[in-house]
Amino acid sequence: MASTVDSYLTHLTVERRLATNSVESYARDLVLLAGFAAGRGVRVEALTRPDLEGLVRSLMSEGRSPRSVARAVACYRGFYRFLVIDGTLKASPADDLRPPRAWKPLPRYLSVDEVDTLIAQPDVTTPRGLRDRALIELLYATGMRVSELIGLRPADVNLEASYLTCTGKGDKQRIVPIGDEAARWVQKYLREGRGALLGRRTSARLFVNARGGGPGLTRVGFWKILKGYARQAGLRASISPHMLRHSFATHLLERGADLRAIQMMLGHADLSTTQIYTHVLEQRLLAVYDKFHPRP
Repeated sequence: MASTVDSYLTHLTVERRLATNSVESYARDLVLLAGFAAGRGVRVEALTRPDLEGLVRSLMSEGRSPRSVARAVACYRGFYRFLVIDGTLKASPADDLRPPRAWKPLPRYLSVDEVDTLIAQPDVTTPRGLRDRALIELLYATGMRVSELIGLRPADVNLEASYLTCTGKGDKQRIVPIGDEAARWVQKYLREGRGALLGRRTSARLFVNARGGGPGLTRVGFWKILKGYARQAGLRASISPHMLRHSFATHLLERGADLRAIQMMLGHADLSTTQIYTHVLEQRLLAVYDKFHPRP
């Protein structure tokens, strides 16, 4: 069993190119599968479809989230498919194993007033404050992922044409427009802040850390910066860079932007991912109904 699992995990890493965290999660799911089989006194290869359904029910009864159980089911389907391809099994008992339905939580976002309050927090009379103002302005103006934001190089940003090129998941590049206000602060940071932070050092990154040089800001570093400004502004303590991404999409949709255009700007491969923001459309429909129906 151990060698088979190792082979499967190697397959996920090398051939499927799954992220390290995903492979580790699959490894934990397979440990659960092995323990379940041992509890029934059989080998993993001998588990039947009813056995696997029982495992899924037990995972749900333990209080695991539907998303976690769905990942485990996907792992088991892939694992048994691998055993069939490998010649260990003639047929997979998990071929049509179904995960529980996972309800996606509504994205948490800031109001426009809260965004304005947050953006106003950095002290723009200092190089660090200029950097932070440009960071927050650009994140809210583009809806980029934080990894895309901190990975930007100066050459990726075309301020004259008001767009930038960012590299997202799977090294896919996309062009995202920049608003005038964000472009103005990025220009001000480049002119008055970045050089002062760098000193005599150099950096390939657009946004450098306060000590200058090096690889630039990290995800955790920016999260701490944002959390500090949120606390300073009296906003909710659980604010995150991703909340600004949600705010970007929600505010665009509130003002009538097309969902597919938002999908392109966010870098979502599938429109269904962007549809988590349709709560805004539902609210708009209710408002229209209340306003125009003769008997609301």
